[in-house]
Amino acid sequence: MNPIGKPVKLTADFKKLSILGIIGLAVFLLLQVLLPVLASLSQNQPGEAISKQKAVERAEGFAKSVLGFKESAGGMPAPAYEAHSELYGYLSKEQLIPEYNRKWGGKYPYEFYRVSLPDPAQDRTVMVDVGLQTGKPAGFIIQNGDGFYNNTEALPDGETRSGLLRAYEEGMPLADKKALAAPLLKQMGYNTENLTAETREGEPGLTYSDEGSKIGDAMLQVRLTFENGGVRSLESSFAVPSSHTEYVDQQTKLANLLYYIGYMLFSFVLGVLAVVYSSLTRRHTSFTRGIILSFVYFAISVLTLLNMMPYLQAQSANSDILIFGIGLQIIFNLMMGVIIYFSFVGGNGLWKTAGLNPWPRAKEPGYGVYVLRSMGAGYVWAFILLGVQSVIFVILNLLIGSWSTIDETQSPYNMTYAWLLPIMAWMAGIGEEALYRLFGIPMLRKIVRSTLAASALSSLIWAFGHTLYPIYPVITRPIELLFLGLLFSFIFLKYGFITAMFSHVIFDSILMGISLMSMGDVVNIAVGAIGMVLPAVVGYVVYLFNPTKKEKPFITTPHPEGQL
Repeated sequence: MNPIGKPVKLTADFKKLSILGIIGLAVFLLLQVLLPVLASLSQNQPGEAISKQKAVERAEGFAKSVLGFKESAGGMPAPAYEAHSELYGYLSKEQLIPEYNRKWGGKYPYEFYRVSLPDPAQDRTVMVDVGLQTGKPAGFIIQNGDGFYNNTEALPDGETRSGLLRAYEEGMPLADKKALAAPLLKQMGYNTENLTAETREGEPGLTYSDEGSKIGDAMLQVRLTFENGGVRSLESSFAVPSSHTEYVDQQTKLANLLYYIGYMLFSFVLGVLAVVYSSLTRRHTSFTRGIILSFVYFAISVLTLLNMMPYLQAQSANSDILIFGIGLQIIFNLMMGVIIYFSFVGGNGLWKTAGLNPWPRAKEPGYGVYVLRSMGAGYVWAFILLGVQSVIFVILNLLIGSWSTIDETQSPYNMTYAWLLPIMAWMAGIGEEALYRLFGIPMLRKIVRSTLAASALSSLIWAFGHTLYPIYPVITRPIELLFLGLLFSFIFLKYGFITAMFSHVIFDSILMGISLMSMGDVVNIAVGAIGMVLPAVVGYVVYLFNPTKKEKPFITTPHPEGQL
């Protein structure tokens, strides 16, 4: 980090760093790219996902032939990616994914498109589940005009699902349910002779189990609900053991505790302190610092939210509730943008009071070359970080048996434009480095009187913000990100904010780019690659717009007292 009053420059041993970067990149490609690809080939993975258009066509064909659906005259079909994440997590934990894919993956997919087909003529929406890779219909839900379907999230306050299902079934006898279910089950390819009804007379819905279809301790279940003398929904999946469900529930409670207290609360406290210290250090900083980057952060966060509209629409049966929820999220994003802005102002002021210049301004002597070298160092350090992360994952898997499941809320399949995924890397790199490094480290150092302790605390707060990711045990990500956060802190303290931001952006751009490229399609592959090289383009453009001839002359004589 440069001291105040001297031309900005970035001093780094690029020869040694490049060697470490090459090693880190090689380790990452081996452990997180090559070996997973080879494993997927040996695990009988179903193959590439079908297009959303083909999913719509398959869903419409099934709805017309089986459910009396005619045409989507009242609106456009909306496919959303969903998954049986609990089942996938169980299979992942027990290392049963290859066996499941071989035996059951084709007929009972754990990943699928839920295609919503508006049917205004009958005042309903027909939702058909279509296998992500196979395109085969795997279930359906009929959502009537009241907006209720077999989903606990849609229940009115004070009601239970069992009570509502009884009301909708209107006391339908169990025998009538079985009579309605039998031809539908045969039409969808089930062998009814192997199915055993688990539901008793008077209980809501109808659940069948198939003891001959098991994977580990998980057994196939087919669940149906009824309304107005017909089948309202049919869904099938392997029911995981209760011990697994209880474990996940306990871990989820811990994750929420760490997220809302360890991350949200302390991030809010840091945000308030950023406002306070922006005022206290105003003589050493400028309130114009960070305006553009904060706006970029907010704009990307809103764009990312709107890009998830297919998933949000699939999860909300009421458009008013959907709009209200989106509005609240935008307000939250705006608040975070404000916090990021004051983190820029306050963090810059705190470092300047210590005589250091963590974030040089454009046209300062040496700025253009400084940004160019910061970008280069950012790539090298991103490669090192990727290698370190890969090794940490291996160690944690061996020591605590880490495993993960599917999170459809983060999937590019649920984005209107999947190719927008890489821009999220810029939101993370800008916002997190501003709050937890530029401001967090000097602020916490005032409290703990140690740069290392301050770096560890700010890294932990940042790490707790990732506990809602479906990786178990929940402590996996905090442990991983504590180490990565300390490395980001080292990069920041040694090279300054711009290098730390580039390192973070490039690190995430590579991970997101690979995720996007794995979806296939020429556009996704091309945009994934572009996302990885975009930081280099940005760094070079900044260099071109800040040539030496545009730099302000450097003043070597000290300022008179009172004019600093």
